[in-house]
Amino acid sequence: MRQNGLKALLALLSAWFSSGAQASERAELAWQMVNEGALLIDVRTVEEYAQGHLDTALNWPLSEVETAFNAIEKERPIVLYCRSGNRSGIAQKYLIEQGYTRVHNGGGYEEMRQAANK
Repeated sequence: MRQNGLKALLALLSAWFSSGAQASERAELAWQMVNEGALLIDVRTVEEYAQGHLDTALNWPLSEVETAFNAIEKERPIVLYCRSGNRSGIAQKYLIEQGYTRVHNGGGYEEMRQAANK
């Protein structure tokens, strides 16, 4: 029962952080983490990544999240982004469930790009 409550809380928090309500704050925090050494991961498709991506971002599509992070230490800071923040929120939730402790959803590509130019 307690585990279900925790899952519901994580889902609510993920939805809240994926909403536009916290858009600029989450992108600014993402850049702060990147500037301090966090991995920047674009979870969009290869085609979306090819159309434009953030300079230092690696492309690990959401469909590969189960295997792409295997070699990454679970304590390593990771910032995820996608087109809108939805897929990065899904990836964040999955990684937290797998024991990763420092994962942040930076939101969408445009949101992150705009925050980088502030």
